[in-house]
Amino acid sequence: MVKSDPKEQNKLIYYGKIILKDWQLYVLVIPMIIWYILWIYKPMAGLLIAFKNYKPNLGILGSDFIGFTNFKFLMTGPYAQQFWQAFRNTFLISLYGLIFGFPVPIILALLFSEITHNFYRRVMQTFAFLPHFLSEVTITGLVLTLLYKGEVTTGVIAHFLTSIGLVPEGTSIIQTAEYFRPLYIITGIWKESGYNSIVYFAAIMGISPVLYEALKVDGGNKFQEIRYVTFPGMAPTLVIMIILRIGRMLSVGYERIILLYNANTYKTGDVLSSFVYRIGLENGNQAIGGAADMFNAIIGFTLVVGANYISRQISETSLW
Repeated sequence: MVKSDPKEQNKLIYYGKIILKDWQLYVLVIPMIIWYILWIYKPMAGLLIAFKNYKPNLGILGSDFIGFTNFKFLMTGPYAQQFWQAFRNTFLISLYGLIFGFPVPIILALLFSEITHNFYRRVMQTFAFLPHFLSEVTITGLVLTLLYKGEVTTGVIAHFLTSIGLVPEGTSIIQTAEYFRPLYIITGIWKESGYNSIVYFAAIMGISPVLYEALKVDGGNKFQEIRYVTFPGMAPTLVIMIILRIGRMLSVGYERIILLYNANTYKTGDVLSSFVYRIGLENGNQAIGGAADMFNAIIGFTLVVGANYISRQISETSLW
């Protein structure tokens, strides 16, 4: 007979006692685990379609395996120009969003933390959070109404931008390709910055007030508080959030893109997600769409692993 290791038995008993002690918390986690299994891990089996000559009547498992042919066809075949254009647009939109959009929630969190009256702060936070809970259809509808100048709508923002000289007279913002990326990024900042500031605000609230009092005793001003106390206290949160953001560099949702772009803005507005939607669903070439989506996922995974490695080398904070 093989004797069991007493140390291993003691570990099992120890962990069993921990689970029994806080069993209510583990029960609350069960719905989330089930959701991840059904909606995150189970659909991964569908990635096989990228390596198949997919026939709807045969299904994914019944279709012939063709290796990397779909990827080669995607990158060098008839769809190559559209694919690389979508890849470039996705990267640029994400990069500009990271550069211009990432600091905004941090600034909002700093401003919220300076409001000492709880009621006023909650009111301001509520107004900042509100756009996040509006649907993409509602948000894009508002944007198009404010920017489109027609017989019925006046395009208040479009008129204002024209009057101050930022947009040439007679130019339609929503019909001009070079305005699409700024329009998409500004809309995203307006919609999500307030909600994203919650994480940074919580990090600021977790900093010990003793540190601020010590700096004041030393004669520090508000900017020195932010530089020497607030930012160092937020550093772990900032690092984690920027790693996650880099991992989503190529994850530009198709909903707002499809609602905002048109034939005139196609060359700067088409991204990988809209390309997959168009090729996979509208054109019925699910295998090519699956290959494009898998390529997107691999690049995103590589980015987050690389960002995590760099963070671990230059700081003490990382995802793993």
